[in-house]
Amino acid sequence: MKFTVSQSSLAQALSIVSKGMGSNASQPILAGVHLIAANGTLELQTTDTTISIRHSIAANVEDPGETVISGKIAMNIVKNLSDSAVSFEGDDRNVLITSDKSSFRLNALSPEDFPSFPEYELENSVELDSEVLSKMVDKVYRVTYKDNSRPILSGILTTVEDNTIRLVATDSYRLAVCDTNVDTQNKEAFRAILPGSVFHEVLGLPGMTEKILVGITSSQVIFQFGNTTFITRKIEGNFPNYKQLLPTSCSTSVKVDVSQLTAALRRVSVIALSNPSVRFDIEVENKLMKLSATSPDQGDATEYVNIEAEGEDVSVGLNYHYVNDCMSAVSDQKEITLELQGDLRPDIFKSYAKVNYLYLLMPVRM
Repeated sequence: MKFTVSQSSLAQALSIVSKGMGSNASQPILAGVHLIAANGTLELQTTDTTISIRHSIAANVEDPGETVISGKIAMNIVKNLSDSAVSFEGDDRNVLITSDKSSFRLNALSPEDFPSFPEYELENSVELDSEVLSKMVDKVYRVTYKDNSRPILSGILTTVEDNTIRLVATDSYRLAVCDTNVDTQNKEAFRAILPGSVFHEVLGLPGMTEKILVGITSSQVIFQFGNTTFITRKIEGNFPNYKQLLPTSCSTSVKVDVSQLTAALRRVSVIALSNPSVRFDIEVENKLMKLSATSPDQGDATEYVNIEAEGEDVSVGLNYHYVNDCMSAVSDQKEITLELQGDLRPDIFKSYAKVNYLYLLMPVRM
């Protein structure tokens, strides 16, 4: 095996496939990157048995072949080289890497021991605008359950139907829904629970193209863009019926400036160290929102924000961490609408733009 590639393209390729490298010391082959050089192309593969990634780049291949080397070592070597040609020569025992005045000889593993890249046949797929999809995932990802003990809640329900993309996530304490209109060529509706962390990670990979294909099989989720194929396990089960959680009415509707509410919440929450609850008092006639927090150790804080409001005066306690997550999700908007019910019934935050956003939050006792 002998080939030459550019340092920049190889560094990016290793960065992409690194997300699939295993870390189990008992299976060193899974910590490696499988290099396959042939027909003017270098293909890189990694897998941790849950995630499998394949990416290819152009290469000057003098002698076709394949080998497996440590992915972490390869990344550290390549990213520290100058932006010039990088040559590889070797077999399944060792590989010589040279570039400019640098040379490295690495131990290699047999490619025969490396797991085969999964075969698949898509049952359903949809091609979407990656920039729009990335913005949508950013808005709901923070609401996903981060513990694998509840896999359904760690996923993002993704549907595409009637030229509308909708993403839904919940951790059982709050719910985030965002949707937007798109022009898709799909005649068949698409619905899948996609792993939240993987979905977020894929859209942040370098080399992302304008379009990304998202597909499913009976047990897999496949992401394809450019020369990259990313495969992971599909989440099985039924996503909660979120629509039945959404209130059909509210006692008070409030419109407030996003930047003003964000700044006020940040100042008041300085006091809420041991108790993350912040009290929201809506004074409809005075057009004011009062934010207050109390700590037996630190004292108390109060802030007023101008609002537009309709309905009844209402008071509600909310976890400021959760409210802050919502404000971060709509930081690109000027205004947000709050639909409050009082007591301990769910409250709704809404933002209407190119990507519509809804955030349901359960109040806390004050």
